[in-house]
Amino acid sequence: MTDREEGRHQERGRASAPLVAPSTRALLREAREVPGFSWFDRLHGYVYGRWPYLYIGVGTGEHPLARVLGPIARWLLDRFSAGGAERSDRGAAFADSYHGKVVPLEEAARLVTVDEEIRLTTPEQVIPYTQARDIILKNPDHIVALDCPCRASRDEPCQPLDVCLIVGEPFAGFIVEHHPDRSRWISPEEAVDILQAEDERGHVHHAFFKDAMLERFYAICNCCACCCGAMQAHQTGVPMLAPSGYVSRVDGELCLGCEACVDACQFAALSVPDGRAVVDAEACMGCGVCVSHCPEGALALARDASKGDPLTIREVM
Repeated sequence: MTDREEGRHQERGRASAPLVAPSTRALLREAREVPGFSWFDRLHGYVYGRWPYLYIGVGTGEHPLARVLGPIARWLLDRFSAGGAERSDRGAAFADSYHGKVVPLEEAARLVTVDEEIRLTTPEQVIPYTQARDIILKNPDHIVALDCPCRASRDEPCQPLDVCLIVGEPFAGFIVEHHPDRSRWISPEEAVDILQAEDERGHVHHAFFKDAMLERFYAICNCCACCCGAMQAHQTGVPMLAPSGYVSRVDGELCLGCEACVDACQFAALSVPDGRAVVDAEACMGCGVCVSHCPEGALALARDASKGDPLTIREVM
């Protein structure tokens, strides 16, 4: 094929390319099935999925345009979205629309190995938010590993980057079509491997829900307090994270006071004041990272009714 013929072939390909990407059409079709999902919600979801690095970078204040775009984004959300309607408590309203549920490793692994489609609304004692509580898994084996937008926005991020798991359709297809250089298809088994590796690094698993992402679960975040925008927001009083339903308990006879758990805890919930580990139950989110990093096996997760119910997907189903 000559250069001229190759040029004509490329022009024909561009001319025949659909104006709207197939994954975008799939997302919009699904959005039409969500009661009360407005055109602003659809636009919001498209922007979030299409430009997540800009979106998260502005949200965390790390992007150079944050100073300009941040106030505009907040005004738009206040003006048009349900999440901005309750202005007496902006933090709580924002968290209602965009939040994560802490899940220990075992439950995170179950979320990526579901072998059937699911459609349910989780009870408020599991997901204590008024918006974005549905778990609707279509094609649950469609999983994408995405470069973490929170880590990617940092100057010196934790590694590796490709640890955000986008689960099910229409989200997985949308992300991989629009971010081919930052995402890849993986199997459920590969997803479990990523979860286990992140647990070994001391990172926390969150099942994430967002109003603009069709008001439902769409991803598992595996991150750390130094990079994760949601964890940092939570530390400053924005209740973006719901605890797992467990708290860490210390076996005083086994604990040697080595402080490995203190170093591992992402929520600063552990201390060793008198040679034995002590858990700050209020700060503890029940992620289980300290449990897997205690060399003496002196820590274990225990149910705590004050922390709500766990997201145990098999029981919820």
